Amino acid sequence: MTNESNTNVEQSEAFKKQKSKEEMQRQLISFGLMIAFTIIAFALVATSTLPSMYVVPIIFTMAIVQAGFQFYYFMHLKDKGHAMPATLIYGGVWAAFLTLAGLMVISWW
Repeated sequence: MTNESNTNVEQSEAFKKQKSKEEMQRQLISFGLMIAFTIIAFALVATSTLPSMYVVPIIFTMAIVQAGFQFYYFMHLKDKGHAMPATLIYGGVWAAFLTLAGLMVISWW
């Protein structure tokens, strides 16, 4: 009985260690992608290879992707038990989007 329980504990520890390793790999990949997006944004602005009409939307798109990485990986919104904070954050993002859209409509017409 003791050997069986020790085996279960060892398997559980090995499983937790593997999950932790996978999580760290995902964190590092996400961090690397965010650094790459930042370098690309600086390079686009510094080199002036594209007109600003194209650079601004590209930078905004990369910023939105980076914010998604921040929410999903570094704020742990992908984990179980974070449904309420995720709902509140996504609701806030939606409210900000509606506010900006409304202000743009009002100011342009």
